[in-house]
Amino acid sequence: MSKHVFSMLCLGDSYTIGEGVPLHESFPYQTIQLLRKEGHGFHAPEIVAQSGWTTFELAEYLIHHSFEMHYDFVTLLIGANNQYRGLLLKDYEEELEYLLKKAIGFCTAQGKQVFVMTIPDWSITPFAKEKKREKEGSEIDRFNESVNRLVQKYGVQLIDIEPTYKDVGDKAEMLAADGLHPSGKMYKLWSALLLEAIENHI
Repeated sequence: MSKHVFSMLCLGDSYTIGEGVPLHESFPYQTIQLLRKEGHGFHAPEIVAQSGWTTFELAEYLIHHSFEMHYDFVTLLIGANNQYRGLLLKDYEEELEYLLKKAIGFCTAQGKQVFVMTIPDWSITPFAKEKKREKEGSEIDRFNESVNRLVQKYGVQLIDIEPTYKDVGDKAEMLAADGLHPSGKMYKLWSALLLEAIENHI
């Protein structure tokens, strides 16, 4: 067990704050709890995220706010609102690259301990029942292709939540009351993936 108390910064949108569930059920907090159970010292996660944020809005926030410290680990999950609003994929990729560079700069170990998560395919949820699910799903796939390209370009870590999400993300117990956002049970699955990835760097 390390005596060092680690820090983690989580950048994103409603999926990062855990819209519709108690804060302690969000994936950043569940990840920290899992790490503590494994004997690792961790501060509470610092979360910079808001529901509805696009890559541009997260970037605007980071431009206008200063951070006094660096973090041992940084997570980045953003893009669902870009796709939902019909914003250009080209702009998403450019803005995501900016955010990824910022995340690397925030991280004490640079890219080695930056974890970028894929965008959940919300088109499978009950919220999307009146929408063109195939169209929305294929757009999300294209956005995630951009995520993968940038992860490879910068040598950061990919946390691919999509395979599990597509399998069970439409089930009632995996959904918050709004029928769109994940429940604590779904976030627990994401946290398990993060736990494994982070422990490889402790």
